[in-house]
Amino acid sequence: MEEEYNREEFIGSLEEAVRQKDAAASLGMELAHRGIERLYFCGCGAPLHAMSVAKYWVERVARDLEVRLCLAAELIHQDPPALGEGTLVILSSDSGTTPETVQAAEFLRAKPCATVGITQHADSPLAQAVDHALLYGASQQGYFCRAIMQQALVGAILNELEGWALHDEAMRSLNALPEALADAVEASQPRAAEEARTYRDDRILYVVGSGPCFSTAYVMAICMLMEMQWMHSFPIQAAEFFHGPFEVIDETMPLILLLGEDPSRPEAERVVRFCRGITERLMVYDSSDLEMRGISKDVRPLVAPFVLQAALDPLAQELAVWHDHPLSTRRYMGKVEY
Repeated sequence: MEEEYNREEFIGSLEEAVRQKDAAASLGMELAHRGIERLYFCGCGAPLHAMSVAKYWVERVARDLEVRLCLAAELIHQDPPALGEGTLVILSSDSGTTPETVQAAEFLRAKPCATVGITQHADSPLAQAVDHALLYGASQQGYFCRAIMQQALVGAILNELEGWALHDEAMRSLNALPEALADAVEASQPRAAEEARTYRDDRILYVVGSGPCFSTAYVMAICMLMEMQWMHSFPIQAAEFFHGPFEVIDETMPLILLLGEDPSRPEAERVVRFCRGITERLMVYDSSDLEMRGISKDVRPLVAPFVLQAALDPLAQELAVWHDHPLSTRRYMGKVEY
């Protein structure tokens, strides 16, 4: 692998997020009592798409609470009238310095809506620009830290407003999530080494996911393979697969197919069945194959997209070694004006 995996360091990087989850839940209860009618999830890239998992479950459960997902720059340009009282905007950025996300938070200061920022440090521009900051401290695993914090925050809001039956169970399961993520990394390392060797020369690779697992498909395709490996990769919604994308599939095309445990799973299974009739160049990652020790059976579907991401990370690391292209290498990001 590109960097030697250290289980203790991995789990330790998530400890502060686990410690702060109760504070996130308390803030969610407080904001719900003030009156929330709409949730906006706002950000860019991986932080935004991690929040799309929460959006999926709010839409699945809520009867009255509205929920929207928006790119930070688009929120500013669109300036929707719904950004008033009764609206909570949750913004997320690992560094707290993502320009568009910070600009969105500053833009929202003039609005009567409430804002929450999920990030590492209190002195970051994002934390300074929002009404409430949820902080998980310095971490190399910010993606998973934000998953823990957002689940606690949004779950508490949903429970207060809609009486969500899984909230307490989800909070207990979050205590076990770092171990479950570490287990997923370790379980996938042998296959990652072999798959990276097999697909090291491919420059096109599609990633398919359904429902909340589209978030995982996005992060793997756009953030890991396109951004960090300069590969021609793209995420595909399983429910959209048969409305155009499947026409490019032939026996030479490699695909990563993601199977979660949520209600959208049949759409992903349909894609797997089709692709197996066309090509053997498939990497199927199924969350039901992962142990997830300590995670309640009913909570597994909520955290499966993140556990699948942990299982995919070794593949990206191994590809980086074959490509002699560290995951930290950038051509433009943070180097030129854009």
